[in-house]
Amino acid sequence: MDTLDLLLHPVRLRIVWAMSGGVTRTTTELCERLPDVPKTTVYRHVGLLAEAGMLEIAEEQRVRGVVERHYRLRRERTVVGEDAARSMSLDDHRHGFAAAMAALMAAFNAYLDRPGADPFADLVGYRQSVLWLSRDELAEMIGELREIMAARWRNEPAPGRSPHLASAIFFPVEEPPHDDGRRPPDREEPPRDYR
Repeated sequence: MDTLDLLLHPVRLRIVWAMSGGVTRTTTELCERLPDVPKTTVYRHVGLLAEAGMLEIAEEQRVRGVVERHYRLRRERTVVGEDAARSMSLDDHRHGFAAAMAALMAAFNAYLDRPGADPFADLVGYRQSVLWLSRDELAEMIGELREIMAARWRNEPAPGRSPHLASAIFFPVEEPPHDDGRRPPDREEPPRDYR
């Protein structure tokens, strides 16, 4: 399987998220972090990710006569390159988005099902906004967000830190206006929020 095929799957995406941040985990620990996924499924997907080189064995130890492997994520192997992203078909994007949303929903439900979950205290947010941006403004904003995120991507587990899942989704919600700024003739002006 190529990187796209491996990552465009909700369970494998959740495993990659759970392994982010320089942590090492056993498959048993991953099963605990994904309690809604059957153990055999977690083991199978960990095997696929390891076989593809996205997970590497950080250490092995014998536990009750069985070799227990501690895996570490090879983050550089989980990146979808520009050429691969450019070659994705519309169906690839549809499939990828559905996998990402399914993984996000499952992760959010697992959070809500945890004892003591408190979205307000945990600063949980899922706000959506429509921003009117030119292509250059969008590229500039994405670059600024990347800089903000990149400053924290290298953070490792430490006292007082807990992992947070951050997702950015950008897509045009309607056909762009004509070059003269007018809306396409078959489109109505959207309602405005004057708050």
